[in-house]
Amino acid sequence: RQRVLLWGVLLTAWEAAWGQLRYSVPEEMPKGSFVGDVVQDLGLQLPALSDRGVRIIERGRTQYFTLHGKTGHLVTAERIDREQLCRLVEKCVLRCELIVEGEMKVYEIDVEITDINDNAPTFKDIELEEKISEITVPGTRFTLARAHDPDSGQNSLQSYELSGDEHFSLTVQSGPAGDQRPELVLVKPLDREEAAFHELVLRASDGGVPARTGTARIHVTVVDVNDNAPVFSQAEYTVRVPEDVPVGSVLVTVTATDPDEGLNGKVKYSMKKATDMAVDSFHLDSETGAITLLHNLDFEEGNNYDLEVQAKDVGGRSDTAKVTIDVTDINDNAPELTVTSQLSEISEDVPSGTVVALMHVQDRDSGANGEVRCSLDGGVPFRLENSQRSYYRVVTAELLDREQVSEYNLTVRAADGGSPSLQSSAVLALRVLDVNDNAPVFSQERYSARVRENNAAGELVLTVRATDADWGQNARVRYRLGEGRVRGAPLSSYVSVQAETGALTMGPLDFEEKSRYSFGLQARDGGGLIGHCEVQIDITDENDNAPEI
Repeated sequence: RQRVLLWGVLLTAWEAAWGQLRYSVPEEMPKGSFVGDVVQDLGLQLPALSDRGVRIIERGRTQYFTLHGKTGHLVTAERIDREQLCRLVEKCVLRCELIVEGEMKVYEIDVEITDINDNAPTFKDIELEEKISEITVPGTRFTLARAHDPDSGQNSLQSYELSGDEHFSLTVQSGPAGDQRPELVLVKPLDREEAAFHELVLRASDGGVPARTGTARIHVTVVDVNDNAPVFSQAEYTVRVPEDVPVGSVLVTVTATDPDEGLNGKVKYSMKKATDMAVDSFHLDSETGAITLLHNLDFEEGNNYDLEVQAKDVGGRSDTAKVTIDVTDINDNAPELTVTSQLSEISEDVPSGTVVALMHVQDRDSGANGEVRCSLDGGVPFRLENSQRSYYRVVTAELLDREQVSEYNLTVRAADGGSPSLQSSAVLALRVLDVNDNAPVFSQERYSARVRENNAAGELVLTVRATDADWGQNARVRYRLGEGRVRGAPLSSYVSVQAETGALTMGPLDFEEKSRYSFGLQARDGGGLIGHCEVQIDITDENDNAPEI
């Protein structure tokens, strides 16, 4: 170090002998900082400086140096920024002149402004944007913005380094002028669906001690390509809906996602496979994937629909899913009661258990809604029997009596197991046919009358009446006299009865011949059954005979 200082002094003395001085001073020194001892270096006498008119002249606009009047030292007149003065040159030298007016001499002074590490490397933009396609081949390079450090020499920019992501590395190329040019290198393949963005930090360092650094953030956007097909959230969708769901209801919404972005990720839905009934019943929204009901459902017509839906992106990539729509039954059908066979009339003497009607019942609903119970309204001599699974018979439960009830309206009811229960009914009209099981019955068991003698021939004595509980011909009554004789002559010689009306006539009668007539009458119905009664006729006397002497 002493040898270097010695050579500096000798160089300054040698240059002074030739009328030129050279000094160096670091930049950013405070005003009044020592630059050089010009008095000593020029061999001037300190007391004679003011007498000889020694002064410093600079040709620029700014006075950077001045001569200290007491010491004769060259000192700084301003704080000097080397980067501001010598932005484009490597070596920064300021020139001034020392004028000694008394001797008419001029001395040139060159002051080199040496660099200090007062500037850190900086990037023009601290936020850098890079857009890289996800199909870019590893090894591809991308030129990055360079940092700038206005310092010189070792204090200037020396190196770059990259941090933040394993997909990228950094390489630095040397330019024609020896400048460093950083490049971003893709190391691993990109996948936008895994990571759409990568954040990196580029650091530039100078060679100062300590070193100064500057950073820029690199925001890498991975540009999408259509390399993914849509994928449904479920391979199979199953939905259960009641058959009374309103038309226009959304039954299910299928969802497919495409990890690509923009138009590459836009999905449209379509019905790929479905029956004609399903196509007519459901609508698939191509934008939202919502499946809505177009027509009323009927569990009894169709309780299951299988659809195959497709999701496709603009690039033609697609995925399919199965949609199963199960329709659940509601109790919307009343039992159907059908009279398969029926008698309209029946004889009253049929035996108990005689079938008068065969009925079929069914309910189109299922489960408990389709379970049917049948019953027969009470108070009638009939019962309901279940002959087979869905057939019922109406049979007589006891002997019939037409004379008590001649017609029946039998009400058969069917009710299902729904809640609330639905019902239906059928009315069977049945007429009971008569059997001649009743004989005529006279209104009186014994009839009596009084008739005066000598009455007119065929005079009405009395009228008998018999009724028959049967019907029709079985109830038609005819009258006749019973067997008998009067005084050896047939009864009919004295008494006659009108067969249709039961009018009894006699005459003329003679009290003296017979004063009382007793005989039987018969009433016969159309079936041959006979009813009986007794008749007594008393003859009253009249004075129709003179005394005999």
